[in-house]
Amino acid sequence: MSYSLIDSGNEQKLEQFGEYTLARPCPQALWKPKAPKLWKGAHATFKRGKDWKGIPKSWNLNYKTLTFKIVPTDFGHLGLFPEHAQHWNWMDEKLSKPSEVLNLFAYSGAATLHLAKQGHNICHLDASKGMIEWARENAKLNNLEKAPIRWIVDDALKFLKREVKRNRTYDGLLLDPPSFGRGAQGQVFKIENDLPELLSLCSQVLKPKPFFILLTCHTPGLTPKVLEHLLEDHFPGLSLESGEMLIPSTTSYLLPTGCYARGCAN
Repeated sequence: MSYSLIDSGNEQKLEQFGEYTLARPCPQALWKPKAPKLWKGAHATFKRGKDWKGIPKSWNLNYKTLTFKIVPTDFGHLGLFPEHAQHWNWMDEKLSKPSEVLNLFAYSGAATLHLAKQGHNICHLDASKGMIEWARENAKLNNLEKAPIRWIVDDALKFLKREVKRNRTYDGLLLDPPSFGRGAQGQVFKIENDLPELLSLCSQVLKPKPFFILLTCHTPGLTPKVLEHLLEDHFPGLSLESGEMLIPSTTSYLLPTGCYARGCAN
């Protein structure tokens, strides 16, 4: 048993994470649930400010070709964002093996591990030491602890400035910046203020004809076209596309969970 989106509605989503069925907040799900009876069988419902009840502190989940450690956190995340997997095949098609890929705001490592398993060299960066440790646990679960992955705990802007000075470049780059965050040394990141500078630095560490850049975002107000225009500003000449990130379901509506823009050299 792996992951599936069972239903959504009334500003919530009902998901299967292995053997556990969980209900979590989902503000964009303004419609009515298609299968209201199924919600009664949820093992746990997340409520802000309250601890999870009725489920273990962690368990392993097989998803796609990988295994992940699932941990119910006090902010509702579990360590896996299934909507990002829609980009994995696209990245595979764009890359030549082995490629050098930079993954910024890389969280618990799903994309990093997918790319490493395909034979690529990954630089995995996150500002949280705890998240890097979690990602390394996931690597071990997949026998990828010796894969060519550089694990970096750092502020993305500071790291990129150093990479520019080192003249280091990458074949591909993916980034999923938060709406708001703090760096390893307390630096404040606000996406509306810092995304243009971030992309400017990214343009300096990408090779002249990169295999790809992928920008994803969960911030309300930053629409697909906003992200696409930002990429066009900083990466002129790339072939670009944008859209919504969607979690598929065989029993309910497709669930929009964020936006993306991506591009590659012609």
